[in-house]
Amino acid sequence: MLLAFDTATPHVTVALHDGERVVATYSSDESMRHGEMLAPGIAAVLEQAGANSRDLTAVAVGVGPGPFTGLRVGLVTARTMAMALKIPVYGVCSLDILAADAIDAGLTDFAVATDARRKEVYLASYLDGARVSGPEVIKPADAATGMIVVGRGAVLYPEAFPNAAEPEHPSAATLCDVVVRERFERLEPDPLYLRRPDAMEPQKAKRVS
Repeated sequence: MLLAFDTATPHVTVALHDGERVVATYSSDESMRHGEMLAPGIAAVLEQAGANSRDLTAVAVGVGPGPFTGLRVGLVTARTMAMALKIPVYGVCSLDILAADAIDAGLTDFAVATDARRKEVYLASYLDGARVSGPEVIKPADAATGMIVVGRGAVLYPEAFPNAAEPEHPSAATLCDVVVRERFERLEPDPLYLRRPDAMEPQKAKRVS
């Protein structure tokens, strides 16, 4: 069984795939509570499927880009579970998860924009269903386009992205499909931060003469 989850946005999403189909899902959009919501989400999908952690054969995780704290929660959990259970862990760009949903909805040429905070977005562009640029962090005004844009970033900045489309958030169920069918590149479970974390080590204090 494949356990998949993404914590690159405020929307925590978890799913379980039995090799043929998704058998359980969980989602929560309680902002800034990734650490509190992910473990119960994993427990919930296992319970829904009547399974336990020993039934897992692989873990899939969204690697961002996204805020430092949320990504760290998901990636540390994925790595820890994979190590403890001695199973593989696969990373997928979170923007590719959104793109897979867009492709399933019939889109071919579009962009994906998620909220990067600080009045910026994480952006990637897709042509004929393949990612051709990004991900990058950019100001909406500098990325303004009339093409279809999926993701929360398009909803937040309609002046830059007037043709917003669903979905807004990554889906762990779609992440399962991406990994099982190898629809996008599988990555190492390393975070795509694209910018330095807000919390920085304090600089050495200057001597007072």
